[in-house]
Amino acid sequence: MRGLSLIDRYVARSIAVPLLGTLVLAAMLLVLDKMLRLFDFVVNTGGPVSVVWRMLANLLPEYLGLGIPIGLLLGILLAFRKLATSSELDALRGIGVGFGRLLRVPYMYATALLLLNLFIVGWLQPWTHYGYERLRFDLSSGALGASIKVGEFNTLGKRLTLRIDRSEKEGTQLHGIFVSMQRGNGMTLSATAEHGRFLATDDANTILFRLQNGRLIQDAPNFRFPRTLAFNLYDLPVSLPNIDSFRQRGSQQSTDELTIPELLYQSYGGGHFTRKQNLAARADLHFRLAEVIMMLVLPLLAVSLAVPPKRSSSGIGIFVGIVIVVAYHKVNQYASSMGAHGKFIPEVALYVPFALLILLIVHMYRTLATKPGGQPIGALERAANRVAARIRRLLPQFGSEAAAGA
Repeated sequence: MRGLSLIDRYVARSIAVPLLGTLVLAAMLLVLDKMLRLFDFVVNTGGPVSVVWRMLANLLPEYLGLGIPIGLLLGILLAFRKLATSSELDALRGIGVGFGRLLRVPYMYATALLLLNLFIVGWLQPWTHYGYERLRFDLSSGALGASIKVGEFNTLGKRLTLRIDRSEKEGTQLHGIFVSMQRGNGMTLSATAEHGRFLATDDANTILFRLQNGRLIQDAPNFRFPRTLAFNLYDLPVSLPNIDSFRQRGSQQSTDELTIPELLYQSYGGGHFTRKQNLAARADLHFRLAEVIMMLVLPLLAVSLAVPPKRSSSGIGIFVGIVIVVAYHKVNQYASSMGAHGKFIPEVALYVPFALLILLIVHMYRTLATKPGGQPIGALERAANRVAARIRRLLPQFGSEAAAGA
């Protein structure tokens, strides 16, 4: 932090801890919420559990798209709230350090995180969204390999049924085996074996299932009686099912997998796109831009909500800040959806709420910075204090009634 004054370094350290803590906490909460559903999906499709971590890694940029603005807001808000409640803010303003001077470091954070968020939502998130959908496709199609469930009948492809009593050494040693295979000429092979394992072959589409100490039953329409064979070692060739290749990125109707340059081209640069594709691209492009540019006014919002009234430790500003950011995000989602369906002009639908948010935040900041004792949410603070006072008056009554009843 060379080149920064002592005050700037102090403010920077005060912001860094809550900012990083909020980002980590938000990411963990969002990931944990999705993790259980991913485990359920992967287990039901028979895929390896390790793929869950790859899917979560691909989802993380999507969560950071909202987590970074909230983290920036709370980092600045909590840092300035600490300065205000400890009277350090009054001391700094007393020596001539105003809000404009104190906002230098918050805007350094805001600029750096804005560029990071622009890269995430504009380039990284489309690719990770595509990677997540590809992993889902590979799981559903079996390209990642289906795990063999012990004690259940497993269907591998269309013609092979397998049951395993016991598995050891991560599936390389199988015990108590029953296998049934249908062949194209109507022939049926059924076998039981004490032990077995899968082996690779030179043909990428075929593997060998090596069985030990078992009995084989072979039947066909032209057989008068089924044939049986006892064996010590038997190699059963298994043809792997054909797996379809995954689609190209951005080939679906949604624009989630398009980067910002691709959205710009589809919005304004090419004439071969349909009106529906053009509207969807414009709505998504300006949704991402509005979400990112909004971060430039978050320092003003955070400072406006950070300073409580004198002799008050109310934390309602934290709640109001989170509500404003999340509500704005939801309004943008709705406006983007309406713009993509042609019910509103996408640019108008997204930038009108953006302009109203800026006016609200600038008004709140001017109230705090230019009016002596100004409180942007003073009415909410007073209402919250009245509600809290009424609750405190009711609590002793409940206690006395409980004692009287006893």
